[in-house]
Amino acid sequence: MLAIALVVLVLLGGLMHESRNLRERLAVYDAKAATIEQEIENEQARTEDIDKLKEYMQTDEYVEEIAREKLGLAKDNETVFKKEQ
Repeated sequence: MLAIALVVLVLLGGLMHESRNLRERLAVYDAKAATIEQEIENEQARTEDIDKLKEYMQTDEYVEEIAREKLGLAKDNETVFKKEQ
């Protein structure tokens, strides 16, 4: 009877130890999951910004802005001052 009780206690101790290890690993995985979710949100926001910039780059306003800055072009009756570099 004492031997059976001792075996049960050893098994119980082993199960408790494994349970604690599993909880620790679960906490690590939860932290990694939270980090990855935050990275996903950041990348989604970045994608939205890129999409907005892409849309803006297809407008006439953007073309005019680039023509003024890079090429020094101007509309009729308009004076453009080129910036010194």
